[in-house]
Amino acid sequence: MLHALARGGARATFFIQGRWATAHPDLARAIADLGHLIGNHSHYHASFPLLTPAGLRADLTQAQEAIIDATGVDTRPWFRFPFGDGEDDAGMAAGLSSLGYRNVGWHVDPNDWDPARTAQDVEETVVRGALAHGDGAIVLLHAWPATTAQALPRILARLGDADARLVTLDELLRPAPV
Repeated sequence: MLHALARGGARATFFIQGRWATAHPDLARAIADLGHLIGNHSHYHASFPLLTPAGLRADLTQAQEAIIDATGVDTRPWFRFPFGDGEDDAGMAAGLSSLGYRNVGWHVDPNDWDPARTAQDVEETVVRGALAHGDGAIVLLHAWPATTAQALPRILARLGDADARLVTLDELLRPAPV
């Protein structure tokens, strides 16, 4: 995926888990060194509504420390709930905010994690969904399915042909100047 993004001249936002950053520090560092934005995706990828407020703090803090150790990057304010679980919960939002985070959801989900989905399925879902949503579409992709890596060059080409400009979340969600 990193090669496809580089060939396509695109940068992305990668939400990574702390335990993944610990297991793959060189790859985590490469993501940061290539100019991609890094967000926190928890340490253990647990369903956050199952965590106590102390558990939420512990998981986020452990992930943050592991990601900083591997990448040198502070992920705040970018966070994505595992499975999207908890994104509509005011208590979860308050817990995130108290640690300097904000949750970022998505508009387009091709379910690329599903082994029944082909690269063409992923490509079609992403391109159709992003174009239908228009400006500001946030696409959820996972870095581990082979189908995602296979689909990405065509996704980038087709969105480029449609004059879409791919940006990282800090570019997309930056506050408007006053």
